[in-house]
Amino acid sequence: MTDPLFEAVDLGALALRNAVVMAPMTRDRAGPGDVPTDLMVDYYRQRASAGLIVTEGTQPSADGKGYWRTPGIWSPDQVAGWSRIAEAVHERGGLIVVQLMHCGRVCVIANKQDASQVVAPSAIPSADKVPGPDGVPVPTAQPRALATQEVREVVQQYADAARNARKAGLDGVELHCASGYLANQFLNPNSNDRTDEYGGSVENRIRFVIEVLQAMGDAIGHDRVGFRISPGNPYNDMVDPDPAATFVPLLQAADKLGLAYVHLVDVGGMLQMVQDNWSGSIIANNGLKPDGARELLSSGRAQAVSFGRHFISNPDLVERLRENAELTRVDRDRIYTGEEQGYTDYPERDGVIRNTAAAA
Repeated sequence: MTDPLFEAVDLGALALRNAVVMAPMTRDRAGPGDVPTDLMVDYYRQRASAGLIVTEGTQPSADGKGYWRTPGIWSPDQVAGWSRIAEAVHERGGLIVVQLMHCGRVCVIANKQDASQVVAPSAIPSADKVPGPDGVPVPTAQPRALATQEVREVVQQYADAARNARKAGLDGVELHCASGYLANQFLNPNSNDRTDEYGGSVENRIRFVIEVLQAMGDAIGHDRVGFRISPGNPYNDMVDPDPAATFVPLLQAADKLGLAYVHLVDVGGMLQMVQDNWSGSIIANNGLKPDGARELLSSGRAQAVSFGRHFISNPDLVERLRENAELTRVDRDRIYTGEEQGYTDYPERDGVIRNTAAAA
């Protein structure tokens, strides 16, 4: 009997050689100017046996940055840095899409180190703290509410970032609509008290996300665009007593766009809701064990499955899953700091650390 983890699967225009997806994970290793570094090239190259890599959250504009040393994809130098990453992954037969993450109000000013602004749907700060440059959580900044025309400009920033992704050779984009970031802030009435066409009714609150998905699809092809959701997840002050009231209409509207996939971080048994309102491919995520992932695939409830921290400490995760080998535990103290330590210094099963182009 074939193992569903290792069967090829198509997600729109993305032809995956297996159903194992590397989930997006912030790692805080970008260089000056938020440019991807040589270390990041090694990191993604090491994990290129995944059917698909979804990169760490990447800001589509300077205003989109909220965390320390996260990469962007809006400047020429940033695009050049991502180009080297795409080339390294493709040389090993992998696919890679960039997750576009505008943090909106989830921001510490000291993390920006430039004159960019903190903008959000409304001038409502997040109640949750965010780590500053030294890793210590501090209160978030007071955001400025975007004017209606500015919202439309942000939509175009996402479209430009999608074009930059393809210019860099990346295979597509994923819109981050979860975890309390800008797209999620528009969706949630807890963070959106606008009175224009982007606030109030659920039809208005989902408008920003649908316009961004449409604009990115128009820019690079809808079948190269995915989006990530996590209905009911309270992270970053996303309190919502009735997530279905927002996410059912969102899924139904997005379903008409011909997108590559929806990436579900399932924190409260939301998979059935997604299945009932979405006819496209689903990537399932959230603390999956290998056997549970196999069951989701074999039952047809998901077309691919994503793993996060297992990929941090097991660059050869696909091979380890194939051989039912023991998994290395993640060094939690080095997830967001340490340069190569806890980043590119995890060995494969044979004890070798493959972190240079010559060893790729």
